[in-house]
Amino acid sequence: MFGYSMIQTVRNHASKLDRPLRDELINLYRPFKYTPCFLHRLAEKRLKRKKKLSVIVQFHPEAFESGCHQIEEITKKYRKNKLYHYHSRITCCSADMTPDSLDEILSKCKHIKKIYKNKEVHALLDVAVESANAKQVVRNNTTLTGQGTKIAIVDTGVYPHQDLTGRITDFVDFVNNRSEPYDDNGHGTHCAGDAAGNGSASSGAYAGPAPEANIAGVKVLNNGGSGTLDTIIQGVEWCIQYNENNPDTPIDIMSMSLGTEPQDYGEEDRDPLVQIVEEAWRNGITVCVAAGNSGPDPQTISSPGLSDRVITVGALDDRDTADTRGDDDVASFSSRGPTIYGEVKPDILAPGVDIISLRSPNSYMDRLQKSSRVGEDYFTMSGTSMATPICAGVVSLMKQQNPELTPEEIKELLKNGVDLWEDRDSNIYGAGYINAENSIPQ
Repeated sequence: MFGYSMIQTVRNHASKLDRPLRDELINLYRPFKYTPCFLHRLAEKRLKRKKKLSVIVQFHPEAFESGCHQIEEITKKYRKNKLYHYHSRITCCSADMTPDSLDEILSKCKHIKKIYKNKEVHALLDVAVESANAKQVVRNNTTLTGQGTKIAIVDTGVYPHQDLTGRITDFVDFVNNRSEPYDDNGHGTHCAGDAAGNGSASSGAYAGPAPEANIAGVKVLNNGGSGTLDTIIQGVEWCIQYNENNPDTPIDIMSMSLGTEPQDYGEEDRDPLVQIVEEAWRNGITVCVAAGNSGPDPQTISSPGLSDRVITVGALDDRDTADTRGDDDVASFSSRGPTIYGEVKPDILAPGVDIISLRSPNSYMDRLQKSSRVGEDYFTMSGTSMATPICAGVVSLMKQQNPELTPEEIKELLKNGVDLWEDRDSNIYGAGYINAENSIPQ
């Protein structure tokens, strides 16, 4: 087996190939055990020429342009190769490559830092808003509603629901390239309502923390709730670029209720998803990311939630009671720390069980879970996916009250303002349970 050329490539360039891509290349040879030996060479030649691999190629920062040029020249030589997008902020590009072209690139291109498999990323309000102490927060004789702020929902899209009327100010679609707001899955619409629904279809009963915040819908996940590293990177880059082009009406907060299974790259900063969300953070966008729904085991914080910079949100079960803390506890499904790199996570908990928010009619989730419908306009979901936009809505109130707050300052205020449990484990409860009233300075 080790005589096969791609096996040799994996052995010779293991440090430049992430583990999922190495595994995929090795598994290409699995069917060979059922193939007569005299056909192996012919079968391998065909395999190397025909099989397409979806990858992210990262270059050393100082050699991004020359690396891209070299990749372009090599990929032109192979029929099934295709370059898709360049991501200059984290010096990488996305492409489909055949094994033979990948072999040549690894052998000839000295500018490559790492090649990643373009793996899948998945999508992970009544009482909840009161439980977060985010209802009727008043500062300087003004009730905070998120007015003047903008939240990017990086998800499956946003349906133009009555509770968001006039506030979906921007929409971009990296899946189907449509220009008008829509959501063929339903997850993103629910998240938008968790953060900023105004409850107009329920007489205010199911409103989010920031009922006057604007929404930018960034569709990076398909109708089944799945996307790739490439589409997520595109979506985050769009948010950063948006702020550079629109300094007077910027995106203040990015809510990302998505993630992928953590993979040990040795250092978290080598993870491409971590790299791009931290780039947004450095550019002044407060990033709220779901911890994941793989609890109760430790070391289950998903990527990019394992970033040490962003605000990683776990889910709390408030038992449908807004006025008591005694029966509250972390949701059993909420992912726990430490991260695979040993960092304490999550940062904070927010309500995430049986959250009633906006329904996207005839979407995948709406058809799949008809029993979760609440009347004609709402839908019940649970997950750290719901806790994350609730946290983003609280951040919106903070930015309305003080637009000059940096992401670092917001994170610190949130963690210092929490409600606490006695003898809590920070890798389960984070700093504690979000409390908007305590987190927003008088």
